[in-house]
Amino acid sequence: MARSARRSAEIEDFLQSVSPRLFRTALLLCGDWHLAEDLVQTTLGKAFVSWRKVSKADSPHAYVRTILTRTYFSYVRLHRTYERPMGELPEQPAAAQDPALRLALTQALATLSPQDRAVVVFRYWEDRTVAQTAAELGMSAANVRIRSMRALSRLRTSLDGEQDALAGR
Repeated sequence: MARSARRSAEIEDFLQSVSPRLFRTALLLCGDWHLAEDLVQTTLGKAFVSWRKVSKADSPHAYVRTILTRTYFSYVRLHRTYERPMGELPEQPAAAQDPALRLALTQALATLSPQDRAVVVFRYWEDRTVAQTAAELGMSAANVRIRSMRALSRLRTSLDGEQDALAGR
């Protein structure tokens, strides 16, 4: 009985520690607060069910991020034609960074395909290497380099008119 309680506490502590970072990654991937919450909850449930695999992995954090990424891709495949209402943006607390820059970047990210968005988020927002990104997304390093180069080019194009405003000029 004590072993079971220790195991439950270990699982709970791990899942609570990875939850905020998973949420941030999910939010960057999908751009929708509520969907990000759903993706994280689904990911945590899958991690709980397969805890033995997670705990035996070389990097449990990477294993759980992979679960999140695959859950996101699965969602995108199943909901290719969904609508996203964009009436008004919810009020956000004031951040130390420029909100216009953050908004412009997240809107530009939303124009990318799911795979390109994942590459950009992992490479540049999560600061992962090409090899780490390739391993997490299940693609070759060359594919990650090509996708990131093309995605950055698309982002530059979509932000072209706003560069002066974003730079504060």
